[in-house]
Amino acid sequence: MTTATQPTQRPPLPARPGRNDHTGPIRRIIVGSLAAGLVAAAVLTLVVFGGADEYVITGTALLGFALGWAMLAVLSVQMTDQPQRWPFVPAAGMAATGLGLLVLAPGDAGLTSAGWVWPAVLLVLAVWMGSQVRRCLAAGSGRWLLYPVVAALAAAAVGGAFETVALASDERSYPIPGQLYDVGGHRLHLDCTGSGGPTVILLSGLGEFSPSWAHIAPAVAGTTRVCAYDRAGQGWSDDAPQIQDGVQAASDLNTLLDRAGEDGPYVLVGHSIGGSYAMTYAARYPEQVAGLVLLDASDPYEATPADGAAEPNAPALLAVTPSLARLGIGQLVPSSSDLPEPAAGQFQAFAHSPRSWRNGAEESAAMPALFSQAQALTTLGSTPLVVLTASESVQIINGWTAAQARMAALSTNGSHLAADTTHVGLLADEEGAGISADAIHDVVEAVLTGSPLQTP
Repeated sequence: MTTATQPTQRPPLPARPGRNDHTGPIRRIIVGSLAAGLVAAAVLTLVVFGGADEYVITGTALLGFALGWAMLAVLSVQMTDQPQRWPFVPAAGMAATGLGLLVLAPGDAGLTSAGWVWPAVLLVLAVWMGSQVRRCLAAGSGRWLLYPVVAALAAAAVGGAFETVALASDERSYPIPGQLYDVGGHRLHLDCTGSGGPTVILLSGLGEFSPSWAHIAPAVAGTTRVCAYDRAGQGWSDDAPQIQDGVQAASDLNTLLDRAGEDGPYVLVGHSIGGSYAMTYAARYPEQVAGLVLLDASDPYEATPADGAAEPNAPALLAVTPSLARLGIGQLVPSSSDLPEPAAGQFQAFAHSPRSWRNGAEESAAMPALFSQAQALTTLGSTPLVVLTASESVQIINGWTAAQARMAALSTNGSHLAADTTHVGLLADEEGAGISADAIHDVVEAVLTGSPLQTP
């Protein structure tokens, strides 16, 4: 007789968690951690250390991002069933690099040298992170939130490598055309051509440097000696230890000309804010100024007496730009030049570099003090003075003609002329530069002959 066996009763399986129960916490942690890292980096670079040196901006940004990755690792381990321990690696790497930058405080040369190492390391890290995201995060758990971040890190690595190679290539392609002279702790570049006197000194505007005068310098060198130079932080000149105001730049220039053996008095030519630097020099060293040419010069009278000292730091937003330029972003900014070669290539190379962005930020910080200091020039007596105004500036800036006329009135032997060209065209366009060269010739002739300038 066969005995029937009863089927074994299995205990009921626990209810399977829903999709949102499985993925919701990790998604929220990913979003929150990434947001926390981004906010921390922004607060540190724009608020706490806003306007600081490049190594501080880069270092504190890395510390902020490290915080975000550390939060992702810690919270995912403690609060989810998908612990993500791999973010400890980028957190540790970024924190160590950020602290290293803050401790070592490298300058431009050190940061450029580091560009031969960190892009490769970052690219390897980005590839590894991408593989860890795929391996450790379940499908639908927020991979798509992390992949763009990993891709951005890889892009930064590629851009950083490209920027480093471009800087090295530019350094080889554009050797220094003039000479470097120590002016007390840093060296300035001076490029002089021609012979005779009075010597003409060319002072560049914001974002310009000595090659910007490539149309004008040869035209002037045919009749007298002419020198273009780079202020501290521009072109081939060294960086200054701190942001310089107009008085400090004037002292640098006076020392530079003395150590280069260039005899004064000089005819100073300033374009844009270079005009305010020229006016400040004339106020500090009047015996060294034989004539003055202001090419669509900035209006120094917009400053107030309270603007007497340069800001110790650059504007916060502008101070971030050198760090971004290290990622090759500067190479993406479109720029063009009508200057002849090699000046056009030299200008482009400097304009795209981190030093150019840093110099622009620092001179922007010094601008209120510069304008205030330029106002110290209350009269030139009978010193020949030509103020050349671009028609474009008259059309787009209210009160520009009156401001230019006020500067022309600084001398009893002054002339206010108009040029049908753009602000940049007074240097960069061949026709506009020709008008500028003619104005310089007029002042040089007035200095040599002692005759009054022709008024329009």
